[in-house]
Amino acid sequence: MAEVQKVNEEKLNLDTLDWKGMTWIDIAPPGQSEIDYLAENYHFHPLDLDDTLSRRQRPKIDEYKDYLFIVFHFPIYSKEEKVLISSQISVFIGQDYLITIHKGVLKPLVKLFRECELDEESREEYLGQGPGFLLYRILDRLVDYCQPILNKVSDGIEDVEDNILAERRGQIIREISRLRRDVIAFRRIIWPMRAVVGRLEPRIHRFINIDMSVYFGDMVDHLDRIWDGLDEYKEIIEGLNYTHDSMATNRTNETIRILTIIATVMLPVTVVGSLYGMNIDMPFAESDYAVFIVFGLMLTIILGVLLLLRKLRVI
Repeated sequence: MAEVQKVNEEKLNLDTLDWKGMTWIDIAPPGQSEIDYLAENYHFHPLDLDDTLSRRQRPKIDEYKDYLFIVFHFPIYSKEEKVLISSQISVFIGQDYLITIHKGVLKPLVKLFRECELDEESREEYLGQGPGFLLYRILDRLVDYCQPILNKVSDGIEDVEDNILAERRGQIIREISRLRRDVIAFRRIIWPMRAVVGRLEPRIHRFINIDMSVYFGDMVDHLDRIWDGLDEYKEIIEGLNYTHDSMATNRTNETIRILTIIATVMLPVTVVGSLYGMNIDMPFAESDYAVFIVFGLMLTIILGVLLLLRKLRVI
């Protein structure tokens, strides 16, 4: 019976699993030494090898006579930077091998490799059906991994909505901006991925022992649901931003209204106080009750202005 082997090339970030004539090579993270190793052992196009080290390579499928070169992007959430970023995975798939190249931050892929490394049943299930089936299972796990990230965005939206309705100003603007940034980044990652996955099944059909059209169709549907969810969240975030701006404007207008009322009420009182504070003859200025008379005059003016504002329905 075939045995599994794990080959650690000296000074290379390279792990290999062999099972019944099928080889899975996982490189994480890639460097020039790993790329030189692939160039020496496989007849890959030099431009494809260079693309594996590129950080800005768009998702694509390059088809050759003996192999396919595929680039995927998947979202991951950086806890340190608190931002949604894109992680690239490059794939070489041939008749009896699959090579995955990534930075090692895609947990579902790393976990799947460890499962196959430690469990014979997993090796039989994933590697025993050929490289095309193994690629499907990898993509299926990575697409499923998008759902918790989408749920995290949803939770953030609910928190912002609660804070807005509770009029907790705090960091609302910053949170809305962060959510908008995450949704934009998520959409930028998913949009080209839908096209790549949609065109993938006919091209890897020669590397699969069974008909996988239904399975890849289901994966495309899953990506479409994620895209629809992002569209919905985008509209919700825009609505929350509009609601917050409206509430902030209303609060500002209310504050200005109150200050205007105070200024209107105090203006005639200030005039009276200024006149009696001047060194000129004023009525009742020489009276022993001048202070009480002036205060009474001021109070009368205040009550009169308030009654006038109430009649005008300003207050």
